[in-house]
Parts: sequence; C-alpha cells; structure tokens
Amino acid sequence: MMENLISKKDLLEAANISYGQLYRWKRKNLIPENWFIRKSTFTGQETFFPKDDMLLRIEKIKSLKDDLSLDELADMFSPSPTLTTLSVEELTKRNIVSNTSLDMYINHHGTTTSYTFNQLLTLYVLDKLLQTGEVNRSEGMDLLKVLDENSKNLKSNESELIFIRKMGVSFFILTPEPAKLFVESQAKIIAHYKLNQFTEELKLKLS
Repeated sequence: MMENLISKKDLLEAANISYGQLYRWKRKNLIPENWFIRKSTFTGQETFFPKDDMLLRIEKIKSLKDDLSLDELADMFSPSPTLTTLSVEELTKRNIVSNTSLDMYINHHGTTTSYTFNQLLTLYVLDKLLQTGEVNRSEGMDLLKVLDENSKNLKSNESELIFIRKMGVSFFILTPEPAKLFVESQAKIIAHYKLNQFTEELKLKLS
C-alpha cells in the first residue's frame, strides 16, 4: 500500500504547492477528505495521499484555476451529476460525442429529444473507448448493456470500468471499489478507467 502513497512533504515538493494551498483546496472540496490518509510512522502520525490521484488532481486544478472559480472546480470534481440536459442538436453542434457513438446509442435505446447528464455520461464513456480504439462497435454495444444494467448500483467517484480480452473473447467488469486485478497470462487488460475521470471531463465539456 505504501508504494502507492505519497507523504504530505513529498507531495508539496513534487507538485510545487504550499501547505496553505493544499488545505484551502481541501476546504473547497476540490480534494476529497478520504484522500487524506493518516498513518503511523516512526516519527509519529503523518498524512499520506494516493500518489497518482493527487498529482493528477493538482495538475488539473492548476491548469484550470485561471478559467474557473474554485466553486466551479468543486462542482466539476463532484461525483454528483449536473442538472444539464442537452438536445440532440446541441449534442452534435457542441461536438460532445461523435455521430458514430450517438447512432449506436440510438440503436440501443431508441430516439429521444434530449439527454440527461447520466445518459450523456454513458454516451461519453462509449465514445472515449471507441475513439481510442480500445473497443470495436460490437464491444461498444456490450458496453452500453453493461452500463445500463448496473447504472443504479454505481457511484462514479468510486466505480471503475475494466475491459478484458482473451483469445478474441471480450468482457467488461464494473466494480464499485478500487480494483487491482491479477489475470491469467492469456488474458489482457485492454482498458482500466475510474469513472470519475469521465465525469470530470464531461462536466468540463459542458461548462
């Protein structure tokens, strides 16, 4: 576990931020409370953080803080959906997702005049994996089914999406907790995403 953590002192140095900035961002809910991990060391109690998550979050804050207020950043990082709904015309005009992903979604769900944030999030996840080439169209339809069947049981700030392929057979795993998988040699993990990553990206596109 310690290999994946970074101490507060090392974090401040690596990210080139001050103690005050760190705790101001915490008070503004830009950094989750559960990322502040208290552990016993030979010098007493120290605070550690999930290294990769913290460095990525701080990089995002620093890159966006000149364009967005701290309250707007907090809303973007929040796992809660926004109240945004978009019509089909707005969705294509603003280039949120590709026409290919939209057509696949319509083939699966049928036509609709507008999309809620959760529907947009499903569309966005599909589009990202198609755009990267990590899934093909047939696998994309499987992804839509998995997201639909499990949408009520997932929280985007905790859930992870894992895509595995073995000898031409592919399948998706959705887990509500951080997952570290060990797979047999013939199986390959093609993609492993935290759903909050997609939520943040989509909120930024919609802002």
